[in-house]
Amino acid sequence: MNDRNNFDKKFLQFQQEMGIIGNSDSIRQIYETVEQVAPSDISVLIVGESGTGKELVARAIHKRSRRRDRQMVIVNAGAIPEGIIESELFGHEKGAFTGAVGVRKGFFELAHGGTVFLDEIAEMPANAQVKILRVLEGREFSRVGGAEVRQADVRIVAATNRSLEKEVKAGNFRQDLYFRLRAVTIELPPLRTRKEDIPLLAKTFAQEFAATNRIDFKGFDDSAFNVMQSYPWPGNIRELKNLIESIIILEKGHLIDDQMMLKHLEGFESGARHLPIPVNRPVEQVEREFIYHALLELKSEIHQLRELILTRLFPPKRLKGWEAEDQIIIPHDEAELVDDQTNELRVMPSVPEMEKKLIEETLNRYDGNKRKAAASLKISERTLYRKIKEYNLDF
Repeated sequence: MNDRNNFDKKFLQFQQEMGIIGNSDSIRQIYETVEQVAPSDISVLIVGESGTGKELVARAIHKRSRRRDRQMVIVNAGAIPEGIIESELFGHEKGAFTGAVGVRKGFFELAHGGTVFLDEIAEMPANAQVKILRVLEGREFSRVGGAEVRQADVRIVAATNRSLEKEVKAGNFRQDLYFRLRAVTIELPPLRTRKEDIPLLAKTFAQEFAATNRIDFKGFDDSAFNVMQSYPWPGNIRELKNLIESIIILEKGHLIDDQMMLKHLEGFESGARHLPIPVNRPVEQVEREFIYHALLELKSEIHQLRELILTRLFPPKRLKGWEAEDQIIIPHDEAELVDDQTNELRVMPSVPEMEKKLIEETLNRYDGNKRKAAASLKISERTLYRKIKEYNLDF
């Protein structure tokens, strides 16, 4: 009995410190695995669908390790253009490529003594996979354009929402790197397979959000939990959290029941996200709710638009000696572009300029049809109209 009580006490402390919430057997197993592997330097591969909390588990491993007082560097391998990923990971020497006006440390140097978390590892290009394998096998690397071999005193934790085994069979991922990374594999279950955790998750998200935003939250009744536990949650914990925050704002002051849950889930499933019609509420409150709802909508759309801008305006780029299009992106604050024909430096356009160009090109492609353009951009028509007005576009 004492051992059981001691386990439960430590497990509760783990949840509170790490934000990994749930009492299901799968979450308890994750806790036990993290406690076992964290003290060592063994590589860990975290596998799970999008929104299941892979970064939280990576942070828990770091915070439970001997490296907890050093830096944890998070790298989204899928968000870095292929042409500059080596420079981002390992740094570069002055003159290593056109535009490299100074020495720059990469993520592995910045994380010296700490942890590098390679998120979306399946998206990493082949040239970078080779270098990561070298770090895992020999604990060493070199900067781009440099001959000096540097020691890599880091722990590597990787994550993916895809099957690396299938990627290996398809020839997209190195088998030797896969074997190195999977020394310990932690599989995170989708939310639909641990429905018993949903009430606790919902309560925690609601209480934290209401307290932070000083909103009067009356709670959930059992019928609301029944609806939540019947829904498949394709976006997993992230989707649940976003829905709870939306409901807390739009139904503040009310006990959340099954009808309210169904109404808001219908909006999430369809993507319509229409506001409910407010009845018998002060005008000021209604206006605030419209603003809150718009902010919640923008929260997801900003990320989507940023990804579209990067992928559509900047196809694969090059470092010195690489085949490329007519532009490259220089890492971080070295925001200059090189024209291959004139060899002249040009200032990289700002995000608003890139956004304006993307919207303009998309509207031209669809002959000004805003519904089709919005669908292509994966944003709402309302957001598109707002952007057209903001950039004074003639459509």
